Amino acid sequence: MKICFIGDIVGRPGRTIVIDLLSGIRKEHDLDFVIANGENASGGTGLVPHNAETLLDAGIDFFTSGNHIFQNKEYEHLFASYPQVIRPANYPDSVPGKGFYTMEPVRGAPITVINIIGRTFMDPMDCPFKAIDKILDNLPDDSKIIIVDFHAEATSEKIAMGWYLNGRVSAMVGTHTHVQTSDERILSEGTAYITDVGMAGPIDSVIGVERKAILRRFLTGLPTKFTVAKGPSKLNAVIIDVDEDTGNARSIERLSITRKYPS
Repeated sequence: MKICFIGDIVGRPGRTIVIDLLSGIRKEHDLDFVIANGENASGGTGLVPHNAETLLDAGIDFFTSGNHIFQNKEYEHLFASYPQVIRPANYPDSVPGKGFYTMEPVRGAPITVINIIGRTFMDPMDCPFKAIDKILDNLPDDSKIIIVDFHAEATSEKIAMGWYLNGRVSAMVGTHTHVQTSDERILSEGTAYITDVGMAGPIDSVIGVERKAILRRFLTGLPTKFTVAKGPSKLNAVIIDVDEDTGNARSIERLSITRKYPS
């Protein structure tokens, strides 16, 4: 089974490049299932329902998210209307949304997607290691294909989680930093791993945000309104080939495509 995971979609530029390219990517790579992190897809923070619908129509099958998903006031409606949009599982149980979801079988195999968030350099949350243990311990026996989005800042925390999940999930991919790393590999027990998938968004920016605003923040330390940048965009993703019978990954391949758009 071929599964594509697209890095954090950032604002209109990210949505545009996904809409423009995803149909061709699905055909070229014979994809069966597409997941994307959508926490920044609407204006750089959050995912509003009509943008989710547009991206689903463009060929995305499932959305993970992160801490920014709650910065848009429509998140309750989003989670209630779209079960294929999840938030990190280690938020308190009282928070709207779910931390994992099992999709209907694709090629005869159900696909479970789990979202967790890190704690290093992030807001304090429940332990992601214990949270994912609880989920995995309670999945049905036929849950072979399991994809985990670990939304975290620190590379060390992501690498540690990769080894912790080695042989227990089909893939663990990192999101949140918006910079694609070059350490994709199949771990010793069959789990596909990459520290960060990257982003779909404007490249002449600071992780998708207009440069002047970020520079002002660094130079002055003053609060600054962040605006999604314009211009050329890049779509970062990984394509994971998973054995439907065992749930082990056969391969993981990085994808990075740039397109020029007006400033």
